[in-house]
Amino acid sequence: MSAPKGVLLNADSIAQPFLAELRTALAARPPGARPPTLVGILATSSAPSAAYAEFTRRQCAALGVRFELRAVGRAVDPDAQDGDGAEEAIIEANADADVDGIMVYYPIFGRAQDHYLQQIVSPLKDVEGLHYTFHYNLYHNIRFIAPRELLAPAPAPARAHEGSASDAPPPPPGTAKSLLPCTPLGVVKALEAVGVYNALLPYGDRAYGRTVTVINRSEVVGRPLAALLANDGARVFSVDVDSVQEYTKRPAAAGTDADVAAERAYHPHHVVRATGLDLRACLALSDVVVAAVPSAGYKVPTAQLKDGCVCVNVAAEKNFEADVRDRAALYVPAVGKVTVLMLLRNLLRLMQYQELLREAEAAPAQDGAAP
Repeated sequence: MSAPKGVLLNADSIAQPFLAELRTALAARPPGARPPTLVGILATSSAPSAAYAEFTRRQCAALGVRFELRAVGRAVDPDAQDGDGAEEAIIEANADADVDGIMVYYPIFGRAQDHYLQQIVSPLKDVEGLHYTFHYNLYHNIRFIAPRELLAPAPAPARAHEGSASDAPPPPPGTAKSLLPCTPLGVVKALEAVGVYNALLPYGDRAYGRTVTVINRSEVVGRPLAALLANDGARVFSVDVDSVQEYTKRPAAAGTDADVAAERAYHPHHVVRATGLDLRACLALSDVVVAAVPSAGYKVPTAQLKDGCVCVNVAAEKNFEADVRDRAALYVPAVGKVTVLMLLRNLLRLMQYQELLREAEAAPAQDGAAP
């Protein structure tokens, strides 16, 4: 008799609570208010990008969100170059008062130039959460933001860690939750849904006790995901082409009593350390393995997985072997549906930022008004 296989879990069941949350939030909008508007900018002939844009359009239509695809470059002209007109399309959408959020379908040029485009998108319209201010907050474990900080030329000084309450603390007055990149956030929500996070632990440490390997260290997926998980208490191995790093809030191993006293407390946000482990050793230790390698030829060897682990595939290509469930207790083959819902949650949060800015602008006038 063959051993039972692990569970194959599609993203639909994970997505349902977030779909209901969005429907409730959209239904609560004032009667007659214009629908939230999301602009997608497609500048290449990439089939996966076009498919993602179409899926986003359908999800927006189902929820009553207005979606407008602005195709430029090779997306509309086979004789054009990938990326032609992308920067101009972003600038135009930034200036359009009827646009609440902007989604750009990457990759376009490559890592360096795409990073430049990501910083051109107004942080007040950046539904992907890729602006440097959001990344700064993520890496420093800053969970709330005053929207006026998005108008400043540099990140605000780091505030005290805000994740020690028994549940998610309410935002301080004049702030809202800081945006998180939608794909890493979608993975975190999937891990919460399957029980990797322990709801009995304090908010901000609910991944404590878990060891996770994240294969990919891009600024879009892998590095922010590793930081998110480590900031929530996990021990994370970040694996890239040329190195393995450990992300953790845990104190370093100390050699003396004085070192022990100095390092006893956990760090307020993750730190990055070199490790002598290779991928095989990381996989053998990992309760969770997340793969996001944009290559059809890359596969995580099933034989190297820890028995009973959770595996999550993020790449458009399948990064796990067909027999992954012979070792994995649970396998999530895609998170795209959850990612799109995180993107739409970010869209509504950006609209909340705009409302907070309007309130802040009105406050001085009210304070100075005659009694």
